[in-house]
Amino acid sequence: MDKLVPCKRLEKRVARYYPKGQNRLPPYLLSAMLRIHCMQLFYNLSDPAMEDALYEIESIRQLAALKLHRLPDVATTLKFRHFLEQHGLDRLLFKKANKHLRKR
Repeated sequence: MDKLVPCKRLEKRVARYYPKGQNRLPPYLLSAMLRIHCMQLFYNLSDPAMEDALYEIESIRQLAALKLHRLPDVATTLKFRHFLEQHGLDRLLFKKANKHLRKR
C-alpha cells in the first residue's frame, strides 16, 4: 500500500484539520485512519465490514498499524469519512493518489 498511496504526503494535507484529542479518548493516529479509509476504498468495504475486517484479518490490522485491543468502530470510520468530506479532503486525497499512481 505504501507504494500505491503516498500516505506521508496525504497525512501532511490532512493533519492541520485532524482533531488533537481534547475529548475523553485520544484520537486514533491519522496514519491509521487514512490507511483504513484507503483499504475501505480498495476493497469496497462498508463501515461495518471494515470493522469486522479489522477484528478478523491480522494483515489489515498490520497495514493500519493497530492492535487488537483498540480498534476503531463503525462510528469512528464513518466520522472520519465525514470529516474528510466536510473539509473537502476526500476529493483532494483522491486527486493526489491518482497523480501519484499516474507518475508510477
